Amino acid sequence: MRERFHEHLDSFAATLAILCESSGTAMREATVALLRADLELAEKVIDDVGRIDQLALGCEENAFTLLALQAPVAGELRQIVGGVHIVADIGRMGGLARHVAQVTRRRHPDQVLPDDVRTEFAEMGRVAVAMAATAGDVLAGHDPERAAGLDLDDEAIDEMQSRLLVHITGPAWEHGVQAAIDVTLLARYYERYADHAVQVGRRVVYLVTGSNPPGSGALR
Repeated sequence: MRERFHEHLDSFAATLAILCESSGTAMREATVALLRADLELAEKVIDDVGRIDQLALGCEENAFTLLALQAPVAGELRQIVGGVHIVADIGRMGGLARHVAQVTRRRHPDQVLPDDVRTEFAEMGRVAVAMAATAGDVLAGHDPERAAGLDLDDEAIDEMQSRLLVHITGPAWEHGVQAAIDVTLLARYYERYADHAVQVGRRVVYLVTGSNPPGSGALR
C-alpha cells in the first residue's frame, strides 16, 4: 500500500510540473498575441487556460483523495498540502495569461500597445515565461537552489513595471487615458504572474526542507 501511495505522490508531483509548463506556454502565446494583435491566438490561449483549470481541479481532487484514503506522515502530508497550494499558484498564473489574452481580444482589431512600450512588454513576457520554466524545473527536481533565481527575475519584472508606470504618468505619454489603463493592467498581470512563480519556488523549498526560505516570511 505504501509503495502504491508513493507512486501516486510521484504522479501528483509530475502533474504539477506539467501544469507549470502549460502556464508558461499560455503566457508565451498570450504575449505573442498581445504584440501582434492576433485574435485567433488570443482565443486559443483563453481556451487552453480553461483546460489548465480542469487539470488543476483534477490535481486538487487527487490530493484530497490521497489525504482521505491514506495516512500520510509528516513529510508526505507536507508534500500533499503544499502541492495543493502550488496548484492554486499555477492556476492563478494561467488565469493571468488569460487576462492578457482577453485584453488583446477586447481591443481587436486595434493594437493594444503603443510603440514606445512594446519592447518592455516583450521583455516582461520573456522573463515571465522563463520563470515558469524555472519553476517547473524546481518542481520536477525539488531543487531549492534553483528556486533562488526566481527572486532575481521577479525583481527584474518589478523594475520594468515601475518604469512603465513612470512613463505613462510622465509628460512624454501621448496615448491617452485608455491606453494608460491598458498598460497599467497588463503590467500588473505580468507582475502578479512572476509573484506566483516565486511562490511556487518557495513552496518547493518548504516541501524539501520543512522551513520557509530566508527572508520570505510565512507562505500564504
